[in-house]
Amino acid sequence: MAPRARVRAPELIGKGGWLNTGDHDLTLADLRGRIVILDFWTFCCVNCLHVLDELRELEDKHRDTVVIIGVHSPKFVHEAEHQAVVDAVERYEVHHPVLDDPELATWKQYAVRAWPTLVVIDPEGYVVAQHAGEGHAHALEALVAELEAEHGAKGTLRRGDGPYVAPEPVATDLRFPGKALRLPSGNLLVTDTTRHQLVELAADGETVVRRTGTGERGFSDSPARFSEPQGLALLPDGTVIVADTVNHALRTYDPADGTVGTVAGTGRQWMQGQPTSGPARDVALSSPWDVAWFADRLWIAMAGVHQLWTYDPATATVGAAAGTTNEGLVDGPAAEAWFAQPSGLAATEDRLWVADSETSAVRWVERDGEGFAVRTAVGTGLFDFGHRDGDAAQALLQHPLGVTALPDGSVAVADTYNHALRRFDPATGEVTTLATDLREPSDAVLVDDDIVVVESARHRLTRLRLPEEAVRVEAVAHRTQREATEVAPGTLLLDVVFQAPAGQKLDTRYGPSTRLLVSSTPPGLLAEGAGQGTDLHRELVLADGVTEGVLHVSAMAASCDDDPANEYPACHMHQQDWGVPVRVVAGGAGRLPLVLAGLDG
Repeated sequence: MAPRARVRAPELIGKGGWLNTGDHDLTLADLRGRIVILDFWTFCCVNCLHVLDELRELEDKHRDTVVIIGVHSPKFVHEAEHQAVVDAVERYEVHHPVLDDPELATWKQYAVRAWPTLVVIDPEGYVVAQHAGEGHAHALEALVAELEAEHGAKGTLRRGDGPYVAPEPVATDLRFPGKALRLPSGNLLVTDTTRHQLVELAADGETVVRRTGTGERGFSDSPARFSEPQGLALLPDGTVIVADTVNHALRTYDPADGTVGTVAGTGRQWMQGQPTSGPARDVALSSPWDVAWFADRLWIAMAGVHQLWTYDPATATVGAAAGTTNEGLVDGPAAEAWFAQPSGLAATEDRLWVADSETSAVRWVERDGEGFAVRTAVGTGLFDFGHRDGDAAQALLQHPLGVTALPDGSVAVADTYNHALRRFDPATGEVTTLATDLREPSDAVLVDDDIVVVESARHRLTRLRLPEEAVRVEAVAHRTQREATEVAPGTLLLDVVFQAPAGQKLDTRYGPSTRLLVSSTPPGLLAEGAGQGTDLHRELVLADGVTEGVLHVSAMAASCDDDPANEYPACHMHQQDWGVPVRVVAGGAGRLPLVLAGLDG
């Protein structure tokens, strides 16, 4: 067995305290003898949600030796609110202890630079591995087996029940509803996300008419099982399409009899290198969050890969339509645009409106000659957000999840983390606030002269009269609270650390197995080094006169089982996108290490 670096794990501290422990504060001493996996996450981050799902099987299989600890490390101001973390832990069915760390204290102690990051601590309290991004479940499984054998032989492994204590369930008709749709009958169909069901309500928005789905997480048509469904759209033939988010699939719902079908997705998450078009049931999707009918196609907000895809029911095919899979805010031809977790869609005759949540932006897609183009109405990038009305060029939102087209050509925005309903008017270029004191609104639907808002964190639909005048709100602006990394002027060595998991090697059968893409905001931050290549180490040259900005780094590595006797080795993709705020100062670091997998030696 190869020797590992011996780095003592820092203590776990967080001002928000502990969840899922029965009000007991945990320490690393309490966990000695167990294999501990720290999951640094934040609930806005779809990649973090993917990792939560990746960990479920490992958590169940090794429940007597492994303790997973979620370290909630917020990006947005709202995510630093303790009740919001409590809600998120229930919403996403997190069945392990969670440390609420609103000030990023433990994040800093472990030198974490990205959401999500996983850190493995052995039974003696030493850090033995770190992984950023998704796709590491197989590596963790191998490492856990290795640690179980090693520490079982040494007598330092302690088996038994973990510290998780389930919270008391709460009875409500809806539990963290996601999206809503008005049916031709006048009833309202709602995705009851945490209960994995569809709920049809009467026109009053309260009386339950029908529930569809067993209520258990799963993927089947009969009996109907969903996994955290979100978006809803009505096709021209009257069929309802459901974005079955965690099943990475599109489902159908027949309002006449409540039957369920599946029209797109394999049930597995799309990964880099897989097909981006083809027969709908043969192509994998990635966290479809919303759907809308536009330009004779069903458009899909593919939050998991920062793209828009389309589904054509006439040919039963899907395909990528906009976005490169890079996370950010870039307008232009659809194939070159960048999105950041698009989560809400609304169609008019000439525009498809998009709530681009991670950039706190409202975007739109429009026809452009033979193709489509992407434009931005409100929003500036990944790190600026707040609640500010006025001219759209300086207005601010905070992680919006929904958009609704209004009769006058404007759009209502479910400004989720501001707990508000906002409005953007293309005719005037102005942003206003329509209503406040809405708890995490995630969608809204027009019902005659009213607008019915999905108040996700209040577990209800709230009916509002569309106001004629805006509400006055004091303007606030925020930036992500992560500290900037101080770097020296001139040359900066970027090192993406990747060590193939035990028993695996880099997959070089078809050429280079690694990819590195680097850019910056502002673009002038980098004088040299931007662009794509295959080497995970690169010299960047910082431009004179630019003192701060953000380095955008996207890295990918493919590894396969290292067994010459195996003709068809299993292969795995490791991928992570970093947005690293930097400040250029004399005496700053000349090297920027980013750990994709392994430890920085």
